[in-house]
Amino acid sequence: MSITGSMYNGISGLQAQSQATLVVSNNLANSSTVGFKSSSVIFQDVFYETVNAGQTGNGVSVANIDTDFSQGSYQSTGSNTDLAITGDGYFMVKDPNNGAVYYTRAGNFDFDEEGYLVDPEGNRVQGWEMENGSPTGAIGDIKIDDSQSPPKATNSIQMSLNLNASAEDNSTATVDDNGTPGDPTDDTTSCAYTALFDMYDGTASPPLDQSRYEYQSTITVYDEAGGTHELTVYMDPVSVDADGNTVWEYTVASNPGEDMREGFEGTEAAGLLMAGTITFSPSGAMSSMTAYTPVASTGGAFDGKDPSNWTLAEFDDAGVPLLEANFSGSDENQKISMNFGMVNKDHDTGNGWAGAVDNDSDGAVTLADLQNSGADVDYTDLPGFNDPYINYSATTCYESSSATLGLYQDGFSTGTLQNVTVDQAGAISGEYSNGQTIQLYNLGIADFANEDGLSAQGGNKFLATAESGEAIVGIPGVGGMGGILSNTLEISNVDMAQEMTNLIILQSAYQANSKVITTADTLLQTAINLKRN
Repeated sequence: MSITGSMYNGISGLQAQSQATLVVSNNLANSSTVGFKSSSVIFQDVFYETVNAGQTGNGVSVANIDTDFSQGSYQSTGSNTDLAITGDGYFMVKDPNNGAVYYTRAGNFDFDEEGYLVDPEGNRVQGWEMENGSPTGAIGDIKIDDSQSPPKATNSIQMSLNLNASAEDNSTATVDDNGTPGDPTDDTTSCAYTALFDMYDGTASPPLDQSRYEYQSTITVYDEAGGTHELTVYMDPVSVDADGNTVWEYTVASNPGEDMREGFEGTEAAGLLMAGTITFSPSGAMSSMTAYTPVASTGGAFDGKDPSNWTLAEFDDAGVPLLEANFSGSDENQKISMNFGMVNKDHDTGNGWAGAVDNDSDGAVTLADLQNSGADVDYTDLPGFNDPYINYSATTCYESSSATLGLYQDGFSTGTLQNVTVDQAGAISGEYSNGQTIQLYNLGIADFANEDGLSAQGGNKFLATAESGEAIVGIPGVGGMGGILSNTLEISNVDMAQEMTNLIILQSAYQANSKVITTADTLLQTAINLKRN
């Protein structure tokens, strides 16, 4: 090879090292770029020519610039919409102007003024809408506006109480109906277990004077439109037998002015929803209970306080007695289960009640049967569940002050969006002011058969190409796809120490190639000087 060829070899070396220095400088410049993937230069020698019995090369060229798609480190942030992928996959973002879909590992997203989840350039993150906890429909833009969480009517109440075992009976079986103490002509002799029921008067304020019961507990419930209403449980002891078994009677009532059940508005029965008894063993644990609710109104002559119109309650699917309320005037009453800690494991046999006796022979088991023509009924003759089961938080009757130990109801009002969270499966949930969390969207991520074939587009984005193959779209954590970390970003995978080492090597190589050129130039000058001499 000629001296001139040596000079060209040196030039090719300078060009190759310059390109390599450009790649290293780009890596170092993006050492803090979210989701950046570093690159490296692959050199190759140039074709050879045969000189005598040997071969000589013609310099160097850049064969390829490889991208390192290995996962970068994680950095915690304070934003729920900062996301990182743990494993394989890319976020999908769509340009709203031209519809192009890009792929990125940079999850520094936020919501724009229209509610779209976007990257810093305004490209919209892609995902599926959620319905009943599952992705549905076609993948599309993720958009969350200031929507409301719909209300839910209460259909379950759980109440855990302790009732003072030393409390005295405040309501007797003799009721002064017309408010004339000392005048027995207008009194009604009733059953001890229905005294609270008999004394209740929905036209009075309050419907039960506080002197008539030992304890009350109130809980807020919701109608189908999210309106709030108060339900109050009134408790009063009835009797204690020689063995220490204790019976308490109770009524459950709403505000009489809010009762819109047909036949109850404005009557003495307004607001009265359930009546019954709870029996406790000598140890203070629940051993049995009764629950009575009114039958449906039968027209203008219907009397909601007539004990013959109150039958043993129905049960819900869990074996808890049901009451019915109506706060909105709707065609159907709102059914609410009332759980004091006892459920009926055999509520499907018969009407679910055992030991129920039709004392007045009217063909129905009602509160009138308890009154039994004015004679008291022994507590052992009270109806009970077919198969009672007591849970650990059941109401008790211990020697301590009456108190409410736990309240729960499953209704809620309308809620406004307060916060957005993302879980490991990519489910985007809205947290609302009514305490509800609703899954709204599920992020989609994509993977490729050959990610080395992706085309870098700047802005931490890639485009799919024929070499990368079509995007394989899936749900995070499923089918080999990586999971999602919220409040986290994947930072650049640039190894600065390695890049600085590469820079030193490139500098030395560049200097060596420049030395080849200057040496070849000296040799040429020597040859030219031979002719001059």
